[in-house]
Amino acid sequence: MPRSLLAFLIGFCAVLTAGWTALPKLLYTRQAQPVAFRHKTHAAKSGTADCASCHVLRDDGAFAGLPANEGCAGCHAEPMGTTPAEATLVNNYIKPQRETPWLVYARQPANVRFSHAIHARRAGLECSKCHGAHGDTDVVPVYLQNRISGYSRDLLSMGACEKCHREHHVDAGCLGCHQ
Repeated sequence: MPRSLLAFLIGFCAVLTAGWTALPKLLYTRQAQPVAFRHKTHAAKSGTADCASCHVLRDDGAFAGLPANEGCAGCHAEPMGTTPAEATLVNNYIKPQRETPWLVYARQPANVRFSHAIHARRAGLECSKCHGAHGDTDVVPVYLQNRISGYSRDLLSMGACEKCHREHHVDAGCLGCHQ
């Protein structure tokens, strides 16, 4: 193998490796959630792994958003355990009656029209189909925000939505999802 080709291949591999490792670190800011929430622990203690017990749809089918602290306060008016996360929740949010400023992994872009009711109620899809098995985890994922778009790295891609629509033989067209 000629020396120049070997040098090119080594340089190419070095640049490729640097791009794969350095670019994500430059492109995304890493943020921790305000409280290290444990889905698995709460599901076990409440006796339900049903997402809708905390993440509810309103009567009109609109997603009500993240759970309000009033749902947490029923059990956490005072710390029940000794974890720093629970102390943070009780002292910083429950007692002063401040909502927890959760970072939203799946905030949709402004040009996307999405209905949880159509997907959960009408189509009968489980939350884990799109959001993963969060109910089985005791670790809150790090929130990675794209510095350019401002959206989470965990936001579902248009390709993932299109793939699911194809699998379920649903033709929504462009205006079915976009404004």
